[in-house]
Amino acid sequence: MYSGGNVTIYVSSIQRSIDFYADTLGLKLAYRFGEQFAAIHAGKGLTIGLHPASAQAPAGLRGSMSIGLEISGSIDEAVRKLEQKGVQFFGAVSRDKAGAFAFFADPDGTPIYLVELNSDHVAKGEGQYAHA
Repeated sequence: MYSGGNVTIYVSSIQRSIDFYADTLGLKLAYRFGEQFAAIHAGKGLTIGLHPASAQAPAGLRGSMSIGLEISGSIDEAVRKLEQKGVQFFGAVSRDKAGAFAFFADPDGTPIYLVELNSDHVAKGEGQYAHA
């Protein structure tokens, strides 16, 4: 059911964070959705998601992160299966150009989300992103 995942951190600047993780640390920029999200491959299956900070999730504070699980099948099917196991989602599946998202938490309240990426909207490579 799952094809990958990431740990998302909330950042004050997507570009500055890409510069740090890719240029300074030498990790690989996997993809980017403009100023809304970027993914950095950190090797051995770890991806670091970079998301703009907000009042609800400020940058640099302990706890300002969530865990994203990228799925390879239908997000609706994945949600149904997890609901059958007692997982309670925060609202309906949301959809935008980047893909479909479903939000929930672990027993301690750690934010987790499922994502079914829209591969037509994902641009691969060095800082490029889709304008669709």
